Amino acid sequence: MPDLLLELLSEEIPARMQRRAAEDLKKLVTDALVERGFLYEGAKAFATPRRLALHVAGLPARGEAVREERRGPKVGAPDAAVQGFMRGAGLTSLDQATTVTDPKKGEFYLAVIERAGRETLDVLAEILPQIIKNFPWPKSMRWGAASAQPGALRWVRPLQSIVATFGPETETPEVVPFEVDGIKAGTLTRGHRFLAAGEIEVRRFDDYVQALERAKVVLDADRRKDIILHDAKDLAFARGLDLVEDEGLLEEVAGLVEWPVVLMGSFDEAFLEIPAEAIRATIRANQKCFVLRKSGSETLAPAFLLVSNLVATDGGLAITAGNERVVRARLSDAKFFWETDKAIQLESRLSKLDTIVFHEKLGTQGERVKRIAALAKELAPLVGADPAQAERAANLAKADLVTEMVGEFPELQGLMGRKYAALQGEPESVAAAIEEHYKPVGPSDRVPTDPVSIAVALADKLDTLVGFWAIDEKPTGSKDPYALRRAALGVIRSLIERSFRLSLAEIVARQFAIAERRGAPQGAAAGEVREQDLGASGFHFSGVVETEGQAAHSPSAQRVADLLAFFADRLKVYLRDQGARHDLIDAVFALPGQDDLLMVVRRVEALGQFLGTDDGKNLLAGVKRASNILRIEEKKDGRAYDAEPDTALIGSSGQPEEQALAEALRAARADASAAVAAEDFSGAMRALSRLRAPVDAFFDKVTVNADDPAVRANRLALLNALRAATREVADFSRIEG
Repeated sequence: MPDLLLELLSEEIPARMQRRAAEDLKKLVTDALVERGFLYEGAKAFATPRRLALHVAGLPARGEAVREERRGPKVGAPDAAVQGFMRGAGLTSLDQATTVTDPKKGEFYLAVIERAGRETLDVLAEILPQIIKNFPWPKSMRWGAASAQPGALRWVRPLQSIVATFGPETETPEVVPFEVDGIKAGTLTRGHRFLAAGEIEVRRFDDYVQALERAKVVLDADRRKDIILHDAKDLAFARGLDLVEDEGLLEEVAGLVEWPVVLMGSFDEAFLEIPAEAIRATIRANQKCFVLRKSGSETLAPAFLLVSNLVATDGGLAITAGNERVVRARLSDAKFFWETDKAIQLESRLSKLDTIVFHEKLGTQGERVKRIAALAKELAPLVGADPAQAERAANLAKADLVTEMVGEFPELQGLMGRKYAALQGEPESVAAAIEEHYKPVGPSDRVPTDPVSIAVALADKLDTLVGFWAIDEKPTGSKDPYALRRAALGVIRSLIERSFRLSLAEIVARQFAIAERRGAPQGAAAGEVREQDLGASGFHFSGVVETEGQAAHSPSAQRVADLLAFFADRLKVYLRDQGARHDLIDAVFALPGQDDLLMVVRRVEALGQFLGTDDGKNLLAGVKRASNILRIEEKKDGRAYDAEPDTALIGSSGQPEEQALAEALRAARADASAAVAAEDFSGAMRALSRLRAPVDAFFDKVTVNADDPAVRANRLALLNALRAATREVADFSRIEG
């Protein structure tokens, strides 16, 4: 079957855009083909620094013929209806339609419309120009004289030529006939900018790949990555060194070269006095080079690997020497930064943080550091940390933001602070917290283990969340400019994965109250945290947060509830990723006062295990049946049956199954409540499991809607008691199944 080859040759495409652009090209073309009924066997897109390419295999030479039956009005319908039918069906005469008899509706007109399948070449000529003109580059440009015209082509860099051919392997493919802004599709492309002169004629994909190889272009980005990685490891091994692998840098460098050639350079061993991370950042950021370490060691070697886009006549000596000069200059700068920063204590830098605005509505970094330090000191006992060390670490946590090294390499924030803190004699826990308080920065990043790091990390993230909630800057849809979802996930992972107990409602409510006092005219000055603020004790949480003398529907209480709901949503996402059922999470969160995330997780785990047993499944069915009956009857009667069941009436009803259920409910509810209070959720489930047999027997033998109104009401109250008993652990009505 015929194949499509498409290549769009341009000036250099930024490496960061290439892979996404290739996937966009593939999706846009294949989606457009499928929408028009043209299916294909396979498609693959490619990108190099100068070209996007697409191969679509197994397309039909032409689309399938279309046969459509269009039903018209009844025979004898008004002329206007008949004329409208003929126009819509493309009929010139009513004789071209047939009449069909429907036993119920009588005779009506029917038009059979047949359309021959379109040539694939014509369809491609229709869709490809539109895709090119509307291609979704993150950034694009216009160029040349045509750029002054309305609707001029925009491309990431000036587009130079288009190859577009279509045809089977056994025949000479045809050129897809179209042009975009004066650039006609053809069969001519170019190879490597410096290593291959002249144009290359290509017809089909296999010829295209081979022709590019001869012209020093490796089309597949993944193959370029493999070449770079293999050659880099071999060259390092030959010198007795190991490559420090860097997937992000490898992806970027593969997008900078069409014909990768790996070379080794060196630098003065004296530069190894600089922290290894700073050396790596310098060489990576400025020269896009890989660092090396001594074989079998974590110690860096005074050497680096660069990837050239040239096969030099001198074996790359001049290229290597040029890179060495630049690396030497960059490392000299880094060494100066390192020596300068070491000479100044972190604490003496804190005043500079008052000149850095964190957010116009939330004050400076210096003000924020004071808030974080106070909160870290408060949280420290809850996570087993020393309060003085937590406060000290938080005070120094942002100091490296105003160092020379972090100013040049922002990605080293925290890490350089840890090194400077260690050099000035800070305790190891304090130094570690300066680096680790940013963690975890993503779902795969590790959670700190040191309690001081945990305290500062929680304080940092909670201050961020409360602050942005207080000024109503919350995530919306896909937009989260302040990474608040990541901050919430960091809090969740820190608490759950390190098994720490924390009442988020109390902490968050106090922080909102402090923010309100700070913002009020009679309150503390901006950035000032008062001891009495931290000692405020007028908060509790049982579904609603209130402050002393403040209604639950106050703005502060609303913000607390809103932020806790945000944590709940993030926890659901986290637990779903861990394999937990979403309905079990909803069932637990439906209970009031669920702000201790560790206990929520343990309750969900116990509930999942219980519902995996036969007792759990059958009890769930019984509770759902009871809930459904109650919902129907309460709606019909306009009242709730939430009174305690009348034991005397149960005893006089004459049905032992009703009495057995009442006795089982009393015992199970008491045992489940005691187990929950002791945080023994598995024990609570075992207590509920004893309800299975009496519930089954009750529904099998007892008629709930009895003729006697008093007996009926009492039995409905008994079902409500069953529902209430299970709500000691979860809201079973939220559980599917």
